Amino acid sequence: MTSHLPKNIRELLKSKSGIKLDIGCGENKQGPDWIGIDVRKLPGVDIVWDLEKFPWPLPDESVVIAIASHVVEHIDPHGGTFLKFMDEVWRVLKPDCEFGIVTPYAGSPGYWQDPTHCNPCNENTWAYFDPLEPRFNGQLYKIYKPKPWRIKMNTWHSNGNLEVVLVKRREDKSYYE
Repeated sequence: MTSHLPKNIRELLKSKSGIKLDIGCGENKQGPDWIGIDVRKLPGVDIVWDLEKFPWPLPDESVVIAIASHVVEHIDPHGGTFLKFMDEVWRVLKPDCEFGIVTPYAGSPGYWQDPTHCNPCNENTWAYFDPLEPRFNGQLYKIYKPKPWRIKMNTWHSNGNLEVVLVKRREDKSYYE
């Protein structure tokens, strides 16, 4: 699975220290010590890959932190693709590690201005991924039963951005009952 990856990424994976993954980085990767994955071959993109094609070319639990800045609003929610995207981030992330998301708030001018936005997210979207989310008693999670996350931070401005930090939970069969 990893033989086609650049040598620097293969070396990081061998070291077992894990990688910092900038999902949909475009030309603005978080920094030189981050690995950027994007559908477009641009400066700073280390792995050219369609984020809606699974699995990604990374091993299970190879990532120590992931960020997706202004990406999830472009992931098709139809046919469960967004759920699969979230499960794929969960797969590559090590247990108890964080996934940071920044996206325009659903319905905000920033969301509607881009004709490629197709996945509006608001503060309640993330309850579908947290089996122990207290506001909804885990009931939203039980609808789709994706891989489990814990909501660490969830802040938003209805005319601006939504910022979320999720932590990869370990699977527990009680989540799926």
